[in-house]
Amino acid sequence: MKGTAAVIGAGTNGLAAAIVLAQAGMDVEVHEAAREVGGAARSGELTLPGFVHDLGSAVHPMAISSPFFSKLPLKDYGLEWIQPPAALAHPLDDGTAVMLERNLGATAAQFGSDGEAYREAFEPLVKDWPTLVGEVFRPLRAPHHPLLMGNFGLKAMQPATVFARRTLKDRRAQALFGGIAAHSNLKLQSPVSAAFGLILGAAGHAVGWPIPRGGSQRISNALAGVLRAAGGRIVTGSRIGELREVGERDLILCNVTPRQLVAMAGTELPGPYRESLKQFRYGPGVFKMDWALSDPIPWRVKECGRAATVHLGGWMEELRESETRAAYGEAPERPFVLLAQPTLFDSTRAPGGRHTAWAYCHAPNGWRGSAVAQIEAQIERFAPGFRECVLARAAHNPAQMEAWDENLVGGDVNSGALDALQFALRPTWRRYRTPLKGVYLCSASTPPGGSVHGMCGYYAAQWALKDLKKRS
Repeated sequence: MKGTAAVIGAGTNGLAAAIVLAQAGMDVEVHEAAREVGGAARSGELTLPGFVHDLGSAVHPMAISSPFFSKLPLKDYGLEWIQPPAALAHPLDDGTAVMLERNLGATAAQFGSDGEAYREAFEPLVKDWPTLVGEVFRPLRAPHHPLLMGNFGLKAMQPATVFARRTLKDRRAQALFGGIAAHSNLKLQSPVSAAFGLILGAAGHAVGWPIPRGGSQRISNALAGVLRAAGGRIVTGSRIGELREVGERDLILCNVTPRQLVAMAGTELPGPYRESLKQFRYGPGVFKMDWALSDPIPWRVKECGRAATVHLGGWMEELRESETRAAYGEAPERPFVLLAQPTLFDSTRAPGGRHTAWAYCHAPNGWRGSAVAQIEAQIERFAPGFRECVLARAAHNPAQMEAWDENLVGGDVNSGALDALQFALRPTWRRYRTPLKGVYLCSASTPPGGSVHGMCGYYAAQWALKDLKKRS
């Protein structure tokens, strides 16, 4: 299809949208305000020379599951996945750790008589993983596989606490599930929070929780390589303040959140639509930390060294309390911490024998305080002597995360609250389309939402191409 297109924002969704348009034959130019492509999927030196840290996302079960990414020759452009022996470790105060193993049976065996309940909950999802992912990533519409999605939906719409209490009686299984569900940025007693525990938990068994060799920047660089090979252009250091700055284009796809679109389009947007965007709600932010380490983290439970991802927060009751405080705008006291230790499996990220660690906890949206002491206390709780390994640290509160990437409004890494209403109508009933001719949203504020998978950009571009064809 001939025509011209501009994409604003070279995050993974913007790059995915640009690839779809370029492969359809359009002349595509991507504008990125930063010096590098990637948005929240970037890497760089934050602490000491030679230590490569993931600036945003770090572990990528959804990227390796992405129906669109799987069609692209990303390996040809430098993307290599590393699969740790275990997807996830969740240490507990009783001196043990519960593991999300790649093998479903091995995970279920940790829960004694409750193991069969765990297996029954996850086995159908793992068995039909490619089909399930294809359905979950699609914008809300009649499913192609109604029986599968009906069974999934009955579980997924529940609060994580309710699902765990009714289905997973074992406290260890509940703790594992609660930590995974907390990736939603929702209170664990909120509807839909169980969906994240189910999807991410099933992913651990079906495809693992892998990390990209060399850092998350490699995902973005590979996407950029595919785009350039298709004829697309990327202009970095090109900040777009108003839509008209991209010139006359047949299509303009905006990898921005509703707040940025309102700023860019202003009064060009009809009043009712502009007001609906202004009412779009953002979720809790993240307080993020990175460390350069002299040695691996000294976990009390050695099994934690088998996983790149470690959840620190104890039992379900403590997880619930932590996530509730963040949702209600309270500063973290004993936060649930999501930690990654990539150099145990990827030595390219640090000088010989040294290591890095990455972690965050949820905090009030836009919070400007510090959770350094609280996060490190949680690590010390399960890894005594951790602070003695620290060579240097970097910390970014939610406000600083937004200053780094404007799509992380208030530090919200999901580009919008994922509660039941916004989960279905994201960001408005128009989803990707806007009232402006040829202008579309393609960010994580649109379906299917946050994480690195590119499907928001993929679907936005597909809708845009169909509309353009109708206009031609």
